[in-house]
Amino acid sequence: MPKFQADFRSVLRTAVFMAAGFALAPSANASFTVTAAQRIACTPDVFRLCSSEIPNVGHIITCMLAKKASLSPACRSVFDAALASKMASGE
Repeated sequence: MPKFQADFRSVLRTAVFMAAGFALAPSANASFTVTAAQRIACTPDVFRLCSSEIPNVGHIITCMLAKKASLSPACRSVFDAALASKMASGE
């Protein structure tokens, strides 16, 4: 496999796993369980809106929240649900 493809796959794999970790986290210290559907909903938005912040999870979360109005409807609903859950738990 050419080095470019290997590097791209490595970046993509890292980004997908990071999306799982931050897609639902309104703050870098929050911990949520992320479903495959939620990861799928937000991964394209991470690349489209906040790719310059990869791999810093805290910066990605901040970026996604700052650009919430530009998130896809599916990803926005993921963040809305996470924020509602956080507020309900009193965090």
